[in-house]
Formats: sequence, C-alpha cells, structure tokens
Amino acid sequence: MDAIVFLKNDHKTVEKLFKRYEKAGRKAYREKRELVAKVIEELTVHAHIEEEIFYPAARKAAPETDDHVLESVEEHHVVAWILAELKNLDVKDERFDAKVTVLIENVRHHVEEEEQEWFPQVRAAMGRKRLRELGEEMEAAKPRAPRDPLSVPSADA
Repeated sequence: MDAIVFLKNDHKTVEKLFKRYEKAGRKAYREKRELVAKVIEELTVHAHIEEEIFYPAARKAAPETDDHVLESVEEHHVVAWILAELKNLDVKDERFDAKVTVLIENVRHHVEEEEQEWFPQVRAAMGRKRLRELGEEMEAAKPRAPRDPLSVPSADA
C-alpha cells in the first residue's frame, strides 16, 4: 500500500469513529468513553507516523510544501493536547462533549487540507515506487508507535 493510501485509510477509520460518537446518545457515557479511547489511540499513532516518517519524506520530495507541513505540525500540536485532556477528563464532565466537538472540527479541517491540497502535490513529487516504499515503512512503524498523545513530537512544539 502506498503512503498516501495508508494515511487516507487512517482518516477513514477516525471519521467512522467520529460519526459513531456523534450518533451516540447524550448519556451514552460508556460508548463515548470507548470511542474516545479508540480515537486517542488512532490519532496518536497516525500523528506520530506522519511526523516521524511521512512529513520529512514529503518535505524532501516537495520542498514547496514546507508551509503545509509546518501548519500540519501545529495542528497536530493542538490535537495532541486536546487528546491528552480527553484521556483524563470524566466523560460526564460538562466540557467532555464540547472538547470532542472541537477535536472533530480540527481533525476534519486537517484531513480536508491534506487530502485536497497537499497529498496530490506529494503524490506527483514522489511517484508510485517511493510512495510504496514509504507506505511499507509506515505500516511497519505502526505497532511500535506511541499511544500517549503527549509522546507525539509536535506535542512539545
């Protein structure tokens, strides 16, 4: 699988979790906690792989996209801190749903920019062979990627 397909698959996985959360009842506390735990893991692993593997390779192949990469890292920073807060926040806290809503809005914006504006540029610059190699490297990194949102490099930025 090529690197961009890999990332888009992650995006789809998270979007499905978001939709399930949005459909959960107001007091579906157990379901919401389980969904948020999955979102935290998925987004943490995804951000780590992007920052450690994909972004450096993309910047090298398409230097004209540096601004996009830097903006993406800042978006990851915001998301990592929201995830860390959600991880420790009681699902019954009045701010829980609001934080999840802000998270969803931020991630959807980030995904739209990547998929519509940036990925096509990276695909053109890298080519099929390099994207497949990178995808394999990313797939291999997934099991050992951190699960703590504050372990993502951008959390310190």
